[in-house]
Amino acid sequence: MEENNQNELKNEKLSVEEKIIAALRTVYDPEIPVNVYDLGLVYKIDYHEEDGTLDVDMTLTAPGCPLADYITEDVRQKISAIEGVTSANVNLVFEPEWDQDMMSEEAKADLGLL
Repeated sequence: MEENNQNELKNEKLSVEEKIIAALRTVYDPEIPVNVYDLGLVYKIDYHEEDGTLDVDMTLTAPGCPLADYITEDVRQKISAIEGVTSANVNLVFEPEWDQDMMSEEAKADLGLL
């Protein structure tokens, strides 16, 4: 019986994580027609189901991006709206430095890099 409860919790956690990824796929750098998740800008998603806190580490395509505040606030708003998330922290990091190899194959194809 306890194992069933643990499996249900795992499934619930997975569904929240899937919702997080789906939300991240709705955030775009206005200068690039690919979402931040598929661009490889999201380095870490750390969801704590015990208290509903969510920590996301992400980067930008360039450290001096003039749209940094806009993009990180868009991420924060969209992930904060997910059921089960009580607080969302978006941390901008620049290690490791982003490069095109971090993009998904789909993103590379969309940008004509394949």
